[in-house]
Formats: sequence, structure tokens, C-alpha cells
Amino acid sequence: MRNSAARLDHIGDLLAFVRVADMQSFTAAAEKLALSRSAIGKCIARLEQGLGSRLLHRSTRSVSLSDEGRVFYEHAQRILAEVDNAADAMDRRKRAPRGRLRLDLPVSLGRLHVMPLLRDYLRLWPEVEADVSFSDDYTDLVRDGVDLAIRIGGDTDSRLVRRVLAPHRLITCAAPGYLDRHGAPATPDNLARHQTLAFTHAGAPVPWRYAVHGQERQVQPAGRLRLGNTEALRDAVLAGAGIAQLGAFLVGEDLRAGRLVAVLEAHAPPGAPVCAVYPHRRHLAPKVRALIDAMARRWSAAPPWGA
Repeated sequence: MRNSAARLDHIGDLLAFVRVADMQSFTAAAEKLALSRSAIGKCIARLEQGLGSRLLHRSTRSVSLSDEGRVFYEHAQRILAEVDNAADAMDRRKRAPRGRLRLDLPVSLGRLHVMPLLRDYLRLWPEVEADVSFSDDYTDLVRDGVDLAIRIGGDTDSRLVRRVLAPHRLITCAAPGYLDRHGAPATPDNLARHQTLAFTHAGAPVPWRYAVHGQERQVQPAGRLRLGNTEALRDAVLAGAGIAQLGAFLVGEDLRAGRLVAVLEAHAPPGAPVCAVYPHRRHLAPKVRALIDAMARRWSAAPPWGA
């Protein structure tokens, strides 16, 4: 049996075959590829001889794929697409990031962790300029012309691509002084006896999530203080006003320094990762790809919030 290298010596033969199949004409394919009709015929003949199969049915009026030709056509399309992708990848390596970059960031995560990295990125790539919006809502990236969003948990919009950048989780915590006065809750049910500080979104308190006996359970914080900003909520917890459930990106440093203490860790919910989300495109602009890669390098192994 002849080896595969002997069967397929010329990528140009594959291209000629696919063009003939697409256009159902040797003449049209020859014009498309700027070759003679006889050159196209020689490409097809080499393929058929190497494969030992007839790929095309020819008549004076039409060209059509044989059964073997249909199978080979699908594989040839994939091979040519991979060749295009390889060439594009090499071309991207030669192109430096440049142009206007539109970013949408969560308010606190963006300010505390994305902005320092973005400033480093802009110093590295002086031909990039950045327009940054901050929102804890999921804006429509396609409609609003946003190049890249950073989100916790990503998005289910089929028009978007999601790339995981770093692990993350929610942490229920309180100041040591508060726990000295009121004790630590042993189960989510015990929270009813505590001052629970709520984060409000879209006008309603966001429920807290826990894992109880392998099932997700939600607890509605019912304390007297409700805040629409997570950093203000963190400040209230640090001041000893009560217990809150906050993102690790916001309280990781406080936990390591002992300013806050995590509680209910046995019931901590599975964490939704920090993700880069961007509109689905075959070729991602270098200005976007370079920033995503920089965040992945900085965060994937050891994110600064220690999740």
C-alpha cells in the first residue's frame, strides 16, 4: 500500500479539486485560480491516480462529484481551512496590536484587577487606545460595538465566545469583631439570627448561594442594610456591620491579612470563573487577543484574589 505522502504531493491539487467541485466546471475553476484548463485537469488526474479513485464524473456539459469524491471533498475542505488558519496565525504574529479597543468591565473587578493590567498593556502597545465602560449588567456586546468584556461566569449568548481566564468563588465573611460579638454561623440556616448585608442588583437583593448535601440552596439576606455597590458592602463588613457574601476578587486580600474571616466554608458554592467574552469572529483582532493572553498569563496559575 502506498503511503499518504505519495498520494498527496501537492496542496495545489487539493485546491484545484475543491474549486472544480464548487463551481462544477474545469473552465470556471481555471479562471478562478488563474491557471489553464489543462493545468487544472493535470491536478485532478494526479489526485485520482494517487488515491486510486475517480473523484469527478465528467461530461461535455457538466462536472459532478462521485461518491468517493464527495467523501474526499469534505476532508479536502477541512485541510484547506487548516492551511488558511496556519497562514493566518503566522500573519497575526507579525501584526502588532493597534487601534481603538472598547472594553466593558464589572465595576469592582474591573477597577481593582483589570485596570492595573490594562495600564501595563497600554504601555507595552503604544498604538492601542482604550475606551472602558464599567457595568455589573450584561450589556449587548454586538449591539454596542464592544470588543471585549470581562465577566464572572461568562454568557450564554450564541453570538459570543467565552474564554476562561481564572478561577473565582463567592465567600461568606465577617469581621473578627462581629464574630466575637455574635458568633459564627454553623449552617446557612443560622444566618437568620445574624445581620446579613445584602448586595442589590436591579432593585432587588441578590440571594446567597450555598451547597447543602450536594444541592444548591439559596438564602435571601434579610438584614437592614442593602447596598448597590460591592465595595461599599465590603467596607460595611470590615466595619463590623454584619455578614456578607462577596467575591474572592474583592475580599481575598482582607482574608489573608486577617481583617475578615470566612464562614460557612463547608457549604461554599462551586465558583463561576472569570471569563473573557467577545463577539464571535473567525479572526480575533491582535489588540483583543494580546490583552486576553496577557490576562490569562497573569491570572490562570495564581489569580491575585487567591481563589
